[in-house]
Amino acid sequence: MSTIELEKQSSSAGPVFDGQSRQKGTSLSGKILIGVTGGIAVGLSIVCYPFVAPALRRHCLPFVPATPNQIRNVLSFVKPSAGGSRLLDIGSGDGRIVIAAARSLPSVKADGVELNPWLVYYSRLAALRNGVFSRTSFFRKDLWKFSLAPYDHIVIFGVEQMMEDLEKKILSEAAPGTTVIACRFPFPSLKTVDRIEEGIDSVWLYRPVASNKDQSKSS
Repeated sequence: MSTIELEKQSSSAGPVFDGQSRQKGTSLSGKILIGVTGGIAVGLSIVCYPFVAPALRRHCLPFVPATPNQIRNVLSFVKPSAGGSRLLDIGSGDGRIVIAAARSLPSVKADGVELNPWLVYYSRLAALRNGVFSRTSFFRKDLWKFSLAPYDHIVIFGVEQMMEDLEKKILSEAAPGTTVIACRFPFPSLKTVDRIEEGIDSVWLYRPVASNKDQSKSS
């Protein structure tokens, strides 16, 4: 075989080899890109699930932070006893109602129940930062499975669709003399004791079960 023929074969074989290398490089880059994209998607799903999961339930409490006016209106209806009282915020979100109650009412032990774990963790850190960690508790639980019996004051920032079912839960579980404060939406049947009407900052006060002391006075 002549030198010229060898050079022709080498030049014709070269481009085929380079093309195969580029194809393999492109294939590897595509696999890496798919892997990275899939990992990001899984990560976002894990982070977002606690926020999306409540919306998949029959009744959910969307996280809408309470305004300063709402907090002030709520606390104006909380009258703790001298011996101490317990307050529960249903759907406590970032914990601002619970923390505000503990800070402004020293005789109150304030709790929050919230399904979103990230908001529960944030609330605990906020309580520690505000110096009320020892007088607050935040529970990551379904509100429909959480007992209302131990509490003297119950606060609820509800949605209209859930108020009827929540009213039934309160009537079946709340202790005698319990003060119930509804924000944004009133209960459909409970008798209103007092109210503050300020648009989205409106609150309604209820005492669905008469205390033993009140019953003895009326008899």
